[in-house]
Amino acid sequence: MDNQTQVSEFILLGLSGQPLQRQVLFSLSFSLYLIGCLGNLLTILAIISDPHLHSPMYFFLSNLSLLDICFTSTTIPRMLVNHLCGLTTISFAACLAQMYFSITFGAADSILLSAMAYDRYLAICCPLHYTTIMSILRCVLLVGIPWISANLLSMIHTILMSRLSFCTNRIPHFFCELNILIKLSCSDTQVNEMLVLVLGGPVVLISLGCIMASYTPIAVAVWKVPSARGKWKAFSTCGSHLCVVCLFYGTIIGVYINPSSTHTPQKDMVATVMYTMVTPMLNPFIYSLRNRDLKGALRKLLLSRYHCSQPL
Repeated sequence: MDNQTQVSEFILLGLSGQPLQRQVLFSLSFSLYLIGCLGNLLTILAIISDPHLHSPMYFFLSNLSLLDICFTSTTIPRMLVNHLCGLTTISFAACLAQMYFSITFGAADSILLSAMAYDRYLAICCPLHYTTIMSILRCVLLVGIPWISANLLSMIHTILMSRLSFCTNRIPHFFCELNILIKLSCSDTQVNEMLVLVLGGPVVLISLGCIMASYTPIAVAVWKVPSARGKWKAFSTCGSHLCVVCLFYGTIIGVYINPSSTHTPQKDMVATVMYTMVTPMLNPFIYSLRNRDLKGALRKLLLSRYHCSQPL
């Protein structure tokens, strides 16, 4: 207890300590971040610019793209700047802020995916009442709940983290991740560790339960469709969402829900890279490649920008 101190700054050790590996990982991280932000931004612009896409499904998709941009922008730019400038330090306040926003956007992403599954359930199983049920007010509510609940969850973790003392300020990661900071503390972290499961577990498990509850009747309804073409059309509206769900929840469960005894720094790092870089980058491509309307809107958006840039 005598060795506990309240550190004023942390040192982020990054993805690797080898210079050559750091250069390769920097190039890869920059490429993933640039592609992900560009893809998600184009998705948002395409949905806004095309009146045919002003429907609940695309409203949720545009919010998911916004969350992905915010989520990656919380961690990746700081890592890239630190690498370029040779500075690996981050102040205690900035570290807590980074942790706060990463939890907020990650948790909101998780809850929003369950809202999107509910939207697909109504569209396929209750098509006659879909427009009535999915009113503007309900859509705003289904988007607002993830933001509000995620901020409350993140606030609790951040307040508890600010009360801890740390024996070391060296973080073996590329950003201030909740579990890593808990492991670095010399204080009693039983409450923090318990709340990771008590608060984080329901966010993931309830969201997954809602998704399964939504897709079970969807699978039954699709199975009853007589024609193979009809089945494929119904499945194609949900296949993209299912791919995103598997990518996102698979990595989140691997990092936060598994027992701490099964964790290793290498596994945690790979899983974190997956849900902070790879999944947000893949989301717009998964949705656009499997959605004819969105591909058409993206094509029109890019062509209009191209014609506007041509000299008269």
